[in-house]
Amino acid sequence: MDRKILIVDDSVTIRQLVRSALAGAGFEVIEAADGVEGLQTIVDSTDIAGVLCDVNMPRMGGLQMLELAKAKGKLESLPVVMLTTEGQSALVQQAKALGARGWIVKPFKPEQLVATMRKLTAMC
Repeated sequence: MDRKILIVDDSVTIRQLVRSALAGAGFEVIEAADGVEGLQTIVDSTDIAGVLCDVNMPRMGGLQMLELAKAKGKLESLPVVMLTTEGQSALVQQAKALGARGWIVKPFKPEQLVATMRKLTAMC
């Protein structure tokens, strides 16, 4: 079974770029358009190997989604990588405190994204 990655991003274009990179590397990819959908998917699914999540999204941002997923006990073994245009160290530290294991700034290199997800999902 392919490792399943959840992409949480409000940009259809970004989701397509990430899907293309990860699917081409053998990952199965599912999508959520914001933190509300992402949180619901994380809570409902038992077979997600990793999450790529934007920070700034409508309805619910990535950091709030992380906070709620952590409160529900869903992040102990689920690697989350933030994929965002934001690069401020305070946001990076906040995300890490909430359980994020990586931070990739857009625009991203597809090979960097694939390498990061391979490394993190191999630990699962």
